[in-house]
Amino acid sequence: MNDLVRQHTALSDSDLEWLHLLVSEWQLLSDLSFADLVLWVPTLDGTRYVSVAQMRPNTGPTSYQDDMVGHLVPRGRRPMLDSALDEGRIVREGDPEWREEVPVRVESIPVRREGRVLGVIARNTNLLTVRTPSRLELTYLQSASDLAQMIAAGTFPFPGQQVDMDASPRAGDGLIRLDADGVVQYASPNALSAYHRLGLAADLVGHHLGQVTAELAPARGPVDEALVKLASGWAPREFEVEGNDGVIQLRAIPLKPKGAHIGSLVLLRDVTELRRRERELITKDATIREIHHRVKNNLQTVAALLRLQARRMDSEQGREALNEAVRRVGSIAIVHETLSQNLDERVAFDDIADRVLAMVAEISPGKVVTRRTGRFGILDAEVATPLSMVLTEVLQNALEHAFDQAGQGVVEVGAVRGGSRTEPRLLVTVQDNGRGLPEGFDPRRAGNLGLQIVRTLVEGELGGTFDMVPAPERGTQVLLDLPVRPEKQH
Repeated sequence: MNDLVRQHTALSDSDLEWLHLLVSEWQLLSDLSFADLVLWVPTLDGTRYVSVAQMRPNTGPTSYQDDMVGHLVPRGRRPMLDSALDEGRIVREGDPEWREEVPVRVESIPVRREGRVLGVIARNTNLLTVRTPSRLELTYLQSASDLAQMIAAGTFPFPGQQVDMDASPRAGDGLIRLDADGVVQYASPNALSAYHRLGLAADLVGHHLGQVTAELAPARGPVDEALVKLASGWAPREFEVEGNDGVIQLRAIPLKPKGAHIGSLVLLRDVTELRRRERELITKDATIREIHHRVKNNLQTVAALLRLQARRMDSEQGREALNEAVRRVGSIAIVHETLSQNLDERVAFDDIADRVLAMVAEISPGKVVTRRTGRFGILDAEVATPLSMVLTEVLQNALEHAFDQAGQGVVEVGAVRGGSRTEPRLLVTVQDNGRGLPEGFDPRRAGNLGLQIVRTLVEGELGGTFDMVPAPERGTQVLLDLPVRPEKQH
């Protein structure tokens, strides 16, 4: 719609915003009318109309088999559009049109904003299945007529009340029509069922909806007065009411077709099961976070025990082996600590990499500097845990073997997200400017435990590749190429 309006019309950004607000609401008008809606806007030169939006009803057959958005129609071809635009009134005159042997009643509703008519809604009703209307259908049609008059007067939609069509109740979910005093004139079967779930034993018709709703909801003192007013439909609001193990979502729409308040529409939906599942998910998320927290605590306990054991060892070689194990356990604990603070099983690995760098740097000889460039981004937990161990081993290996005890140097970790949209990859480099690889060194045959762990994790668990090569200028470069999920997937 943005492109069509800006390409073909003279409407301002604020006018376009009003049309967006209208389109966010007009599924309701379409359903209540049992009709297709097409929004036509005059072009910049005033000689044509362009259709910028279309809506089909959920309550009846469509009048258009094809998508009308983007169609251009010369002024004069559809006189009802001209009359609605020029005169600023709803136009219903004329005989039904025949489209592919289907009779269609066409009406035109001007869209007004701040006294100006921005465009026209063509309301097209398929008459092929017309029959004697029921009480529900008559209520729908009367409500649709009231809303159409409010659109023509510029009082609907309500400014600042952008509606999420997926989350808000729809006409088919449940509908209640109130008079000007908030008394129920009509309640659809779905609306009655929702209130029965709240604990209502009687019918709704003839009762004040606000008072009935407040009685069914748990006592909340002064809040009850606000609930009475909200459920009476005096203001456009969405709210929820919980009672008797049921939850209903309500949306009140004041009706003022001729400027005066004549009543309200209340759309409602039983969301009991939805809220129950949300609570279960919240409980599940909290349980998962607590598990990660406890695993982190247990790993830290294991690390403390290993550290204690290392202090008691006489063998320098054994003490160093235990200290290496402490760092390996610590790298896993960092991942679980991060997961314990998240709502899902994905983590921002840059923070983890920085913490691993700081942890391993504590063993660095002399004045070796560690730093990170690039970004790892968001990674799954099943990737983050082994990758943190791999990073720990590679950094530890570089700090231990690349420099002498008094040496100075730099160890840099680089990360780049690469690959394609369908096959994204993470490219990691760990480079030092130390003494370089020994003559004839083969990382695939090296018997060092740390390199064996790296090979096993990278190639076996992460499904990537691992290599160690001489750095371009001096030192050693470790190359990791890993498949990952795209960052935007959650």
